[in-house]
Amino acid sequence: MSPLLRRKSPEPADRTVTLVGKPGCHLCDEAREVIVRVTAELGATFEEKDITRDEELYRRYWEQIPVTLIDGRQHDFWRVDENRLRKALAG
Repeated sequence: MSPLLRRKSPEPADRTVTLVGKPGCHLCDEAREVIVRVTAELGATFEEKDITRDEELYRRYWEQIPVTLIDGRQHDFWRVDENRLRKALAG
């Protein structure tokens, strides 16, 4: 492929990882640990959203939590694979 047509992958520091979950969810706690570790290591931004405070997120994800989003796109649900997350952020 021509170098002109290739898209440059964003740097990890330019990426945002979102954990969609709810309080009291043990899988969310486990996912948070992995996400915090990987985002800190790579310099990505980490944020959390609570489905109990957002009707749209609740409708969309309630059966899948915890859900991991990268730059607003779904990456994983239920469990976070640390290596897969690291590779996705590295581009």
